[in-house]
Amino acid sequence: MPRAVSKKVEIDILKLIPPPKTPPKRTAVRIGIHTSSAGGVELAAERAYRLGCSCLQIFSSSPRQWKPFELGRSQCETMSSIRAKYDLNPLVIHANYLINVAGGNPEFHQKSIEAFRAEVQRGIDLCADYLVLHPGSFKGATREDGLQRAAEAIEAAVDGLGIEKTNLKITIENTAGSEFSLGGSFEQVAELMARLRKHVPVAACIDTCHTHVAGYDITTKKGFEKTLQQLDDTVGLKNVGVFHCNDAKAPRGSKLDRHQHIGQGTIGLEPFKWLLNDPRLQHPAFIAETPIDEPLDDLKNIDALKSCVKKSKPAIHHRDAEAQRTKK
Repeated sequence: MPRAVSKKVEIDILKLIPPPKTPPKRTAVRIGIHTSSAGGVELAAERAYRLGCSCLQIFSSSPRQWKPFELGRSQCETMSSIRAKYDLNPLVIHANYLINVAGGNPEFHQKSIEAFRAEVQRGIDLCADYLVLHPGSFKGATREDGLQRAAEAIEAAVDGLGIEKTNLKITIENTAGSEFSLGGSFEQVAELMARLRKHVPVAACIDTCHTHVAGYDITTKKGFEKTLQQLDDTVGLKNVGVFHCNDAKAPRGSKLDRHQHIGQGTIGLEPFKWLLNDPRLQHPAFIAETPIDEPLDDLKNIDALKSCVKKSKPAIHHRDAEAQRTKK
């Protein structure tokens, strides 16, 4: 779901927050937010740092236009330089919302493949770590047909780009579970990943709001543990590279994807404490996609997530976490 942003407020962090005199306080896990790339993608890294993030997510182009977008070499170099300076890792890119790799309309499907191929190329150029994709809608066909089309489309999109020589992983996000959408269950995410694994580097992105409204219980301790076990049994916790940390406006099982500020929705603050302090989940990036209703809402949501983490210490470097996970 796109972030809800009020048009009545100033939201540019570069105007609202001056450069910090000392490095922002970090936590034992990587916490970030979907950050505006207005004025150039490279500026997103500076915005993330001023918010106190240790990782970030961006759009690499307009999320609602088919028009292809090419990044300048200097933009990619500047982004990499700022990330290295501030240790902002990983970099997560969210794919265009128009892309539907599971769809059956031939013209639209081809457009989706071409648009996703461009997303992959920009991800490679930006030295990104994860490219998050919604699996799409299979309306007019069976779920099995949708899974097959999605897998084939992704394989076609990455063909010849050399993604296997980079750190970029195609990252399948779970969905809110609406009638024709793929990814409404952990099993569906796992199945698509399994079909792709022989051809494409893959990971999973688990959205807390989507998980909640899809019907999983994450608001009671017992339910949370059961849900995490289900995730481990299907996708595998080690394969989750990103958690989208969003509270929900809608009730559990509603299938309505409406994000809310951390701790202010139907999920509440406690489940985020369980999530961020679970010893099995020290490796993923925890990225908020919360609404912007008032100036500095992004900062408030980042701080809310940080407050959930028991230990305040430098976050483990993303590359080190990857290495540790591979050894296990």
